[in-house]
Amino acid sequence: MLVKGRKPQVASKEAKSAEEYEALQSFLRSISSTATLPPYVKGETYSSVRGVFNQCLITCAVLILSVGAGHPIGFSAVALPQLRKENSSMRIDDEMGSWIASVHSAATPLGSILSGPIMEAIGRRKTLQVSTLPLVIGWILIGTASHHAVLLLGRLVCGFAVGILAAPSQVYLGEISEPRLRGLLIGTPFVAYSLGVLYVYALGGALTWRSVAYLSIVLPVLAFIALCFSPESPTWLARRGRFHDAMAAMSRLRGDSDTAQRELHELISAREKEKARGEESIRFLATVLRPPVLKPLLLINAFNILQILSGSYVVIFYAVDIVKDTGGSLDPQVAANASACVRLGVTIVACLLLLKVTRRFLVLVSGIGTAVCTLALAFLLSQGPGTGIAPPFLILGYVAFNTLGFFLLPGLMIGELLPTKVRGLCGGYIFCLFNSVLFGFTKLYPIMKNSMDIAGVFGLFGASAALATVVLFLLLPETKGKSLIQIEQYYQNPNILWLTRKKTASTQNV
Repeated sequence: MLVKGRKPQVASKEAKSAEEYEALQSFLRSISSTATLPPYVKGETYSSVRGVFNQCLITCAVLILSVGAGHPIGFSAVALPQLRKENSSMRIDDEMGSWIASVHSAATPLGSILSGPIMEAIGRRKTLQVSTLPLVIGWILIGTASHHAVLLLGRLVCGFAVGILAAPSQVYLGEISEPRLRGLLIGTPFVAYSLGVLYVYALGGALTWRSVAYLSIVLPVLAFIALCFSPESPTWLARRGRFHDAMAAMSRLRGDSDTAQRELHELISAREKEKARGEESIRFLATVLRPPVLKPLLLINAFNILQILSGSYVVIFYAVDIVKDTGGSLDPQVAANASACVRLGVTIVACLLLLKVTRRFLVLVSGIGTAVCTLALAFLLSQGPGTGIAPPFLILGYVAFNTLGFFLLPGLMIGELLPTKVRGLCGGYIFCLFNSVLFGFTKLYPIMKNSMDIAGVFGLFGASAALATVVLFLLLPETKGKSLIQIEQYYQNPNILWLTRKKTASTQNV
């Protein structure tokens, strides 16, 4: 009975394989001229002007959603001071305030872990569209909340939505963009996050937190509409055997059919080599444990944890409270708004710098600057009150250096370092771990502040930033100007440290 029960499944797999083979042969016949195309050479124009315009236009659709994703991140900094006032209808204490700030990150891991299977099943673009529904529902719950439980539920639903969209946005932009523009386009969602945080901070200075919640519904709705006019990722389509759809999407993204054929041919060739090596039949867990996947996966997760411990997001969630705790003569709300402006401006500068300077240079400068500012602030605060205007300016310096590289790097690494076969699933799991650690650290911040004092907290931020810088110096490969296939080939080499790459047999690709 068991043997008979398996026959239809085997026949189904064989039929599917034969159908996919025929589709591939048909597609290759339709682009038979591809074999005569010259290989891509660094420095040549990779896309036409129309192709670059299309890539930027499609990126803008993702950015609208990313701005909306920044709203719940900055919302707690606006809502907590208003909810603590005596005349607040839902007055809170420090314990409830910590829950409102951190519960957003509690649901994000669930959204993140589901995003991987969802984007592999229905595609990157549709997953982004699906994420807009819980985001809208969450803001409606927050805006209409008459009890703390409903407010927390709204924050949970918003966090779930942000978890769903985080990985697909980075994977989608990484797969639609050409090597020259990939760093810029993958980095732009962080400009959007910063703009979303600044937008909420600015509204919070003039409006009630309920009004801010209602206004936050607009952008997710606009993003859903804009994504209706965007193509699916050619990489995802090609791996699903939809070669003609992949060709249509790639032609639109590159603006030139010859260039599109060449790049798609490279994708298909890499996939056929995987099949020839028998890698397609290997289970997901076994694939993850292989060195070409495990090495970037460990690097990304190690950095993400250290980035959280360096305070990148805690300073956003508790911006006004942190400025108050550090003292100084500047108004805390003004200083918090200034930090959001600095974050936005530096993110824009960092994205532009990614076109000119190497990834390693940018993140190492970011790490050193972050460590210096936080350790200097920790020392200053340990000397007692009466420190003048220095703490707020050191906080702004910390925000600037942290944003320059550390804030952008997680998305860049997911979009560039992970192999194509596991990029969707692993991207979701990475964001799941990231947000789980973020929730715990955000929830523990008030406890750490009371037990270690604010000086000790910034000392922890500085030590974590310094350790992250060392890890990146040793392990992070340089990916500027490299295709995703070339980056995959680098991780197939036996070396672990970036500095020892020239001692291996094959280093010509990275």
